[in-house]
Amino acid sequence: MFQLIGWDKHLENWQVAHRAGFLDPIFKGLTYMGAYGAVWLALAALLALALRRPQIFLWTLVADVLGELVSDGFKAAIPRARPHLDVLVARPHGHSFPSGHATTSFACATVLAQFAPRLRVPLLLLAAAIAWSRVYVGVHYPLDVLAGVLLGTAIGFAAATTLPQLAASRRRSRPAPRAG
Repeated sequence: MFQLIGWDKHLENWQVAHRAGFLDPIFKGLTYMGAYGAVWLALAALLALALRRPQIFLWTLVADVLGELVSDGFKAAIPRARPHLDVLVARPHGHSFPSGHATTSFACATVLAQFAPRLRVPLLLLAAAIAWSRVYVGVHYPLDVLAGVLLGTAIGFAAATTLPQLAASRRRSRPAPRAG
């Protein structure tokens, strides 16, 4: 376990030491874009309008909120300190494990990919870029991000499969209107 954490810190230090200056604004932008799932809610709203399925926005919002709550719960239970090297953005005050950006990004991208399969690859690539941006800007370790990816994917899959089934069963269980 300690060897894995040592590798994790080494990889984070290597990433910070090998930043490409021209990429700094891109990764900073990705980090800001991923805050609180804002980009995902905007994409969900656009997709819901384009496909005329407002529930897509609702399910994405649920995945976003669940991702935030679950990652905050893990951060409270696992008080891992954040990296303290050369950070490019304001250093968050909370704990590091797991990455909330990675959790919400993968939760929301997984939901959106279920409803727009043709967009699956770009959505997951954007989620991966936002997740890795947290290591690049120096506020997370790679294991924080990996844990967020796995957690977010599980949350997104559960939201994308469970919520539509619950809605469908609720519609089926309503009594038929009485004839006149």
